[in-house]
Amino acid sequence: MPDYIKYLLKITVLSPLHIGNGRILLNSYDYAIRNGRTWRIDENALLEIQTVEDERTAALLARQKPEQLLKDTDFQPESSLFRYVIRGTPKATGEGAELREQIKTPQDFPYLPGTTLKGALRTAIGWYAWGQKKLRPEIAKLENRREWAASGYERDIFGPTPNKSLMRALHVSDSAPVGKDRLMLLNVRVLNRGGKPSAPVEVEALRRETIFECELKVDSVLFSDWAKKHELFLNGRDWLDNLAEVCRQHNNERIRREGEWFAGIPDCENLVKHYRTMQEFSLAPNQFFLQLAWGAGWEEKTFGSRLQADPNFMDRILKPVKAGGYGIAAMGHRKPGDPFPKSRRVAMAYQRNPQGKVEKETPALPLGWVLVELTESEGRP
Repeated sequence: MPDYIKYLLKITVLSPLHIGNGRILLNSYDYAIRNGRTWRIDENALLEIQTVEDERTAALLARQKPEQLLKDTDFQPESSLFRYVIRGTPKATGEGAELREQIKTPQDFPYLPGTTLKGALRTAIGWYAWGQKKLRPEIAKLENRREWAASGYERDIFGPTPNKSLMRALHVSDSAPVGKDRLMLLNVRVLNRGGKPSAPVEVEALRRETIFECELKVDSVLFSDWAKKHELFLNGRDWLDNLAEVCRQHNNERIRREGEWFAGIPDCENLVKHYRTMQEFSLAPNQFFLQLAWGAGWEEKTFGSRLQADPNFMDRILKPVKAGGYGIAAMGHRKPGDPFPKSRRVAMAYQRNPQGKVEKETPALPLGWVLVELTESEGRP
């Protein structure tokens, strides 16, 4: 009998997906803007063609911005002086303007890390298991340290130790890389209830309809008699066997609540329409929605609405540490009973006039929603 069950995952991007690698690119230094495109400069290739023997001239070149070393004729898509070229330009075009970089392979091909996907699956399983175990928010169950506050609940759901965690049985590979042409530039703002949008943040992201393929494997040995004998047995096998249904229940609930949240914000008709379309989509038994990575927010990294079932519990954990809480909310910016979280990151659409100046900017899409199709490929007898 096989000791694993293998699934193939087809993941279709439904709204722009940004997974950062922690690096911030600077205009004129890391990239150049020219001819309606954004050109990611290959610094090494650019330096190699500088045939300068005089030390003073070399020192002068070293102080120049990489963009200044480029000629107009260099701006060709096939040029080796650029690592990749993205159609479109950032909203901010001044020298030193910042652009958050998308995670990629060393050869600059975007991919979906298995850890990102596994984290979203873990949240969905935890949310579902909370309901199955009939847990409830209890201050007495929280740990003293904020970063470990939910450890008690996590032990109840996933297992008593990392060695006996249910998630040890779930293996998710990195996806195959996709083409550089799937990259886009995205202008993101934080929308607040009753407040003004935040300053814009510019990021590289993946376009809608980008398709990733990766592999998910369930290690069935950890649910066997052998595992019992060696004190490695795990609980929760049914949740992994019914992973699509588990994720559907979690994210269908989130989609409904997100649509309601944006319905109360001015100029968010496009976002409301997006969530309504997701609600009305007829999912196959092996399909489910997930929201991934940057932009998914607090709920997608916690037990979310399960904690909000008790307003008093939420008020306690959101209060500043000095006031006896856990300091999850920004200090001094929340009153008891206020909704949480009160903001969302969204992709903005903007229109320019013939001179290139932005004339209109509107909220366009949420971030990071994908459609996952789970197909069993190997493992069961």
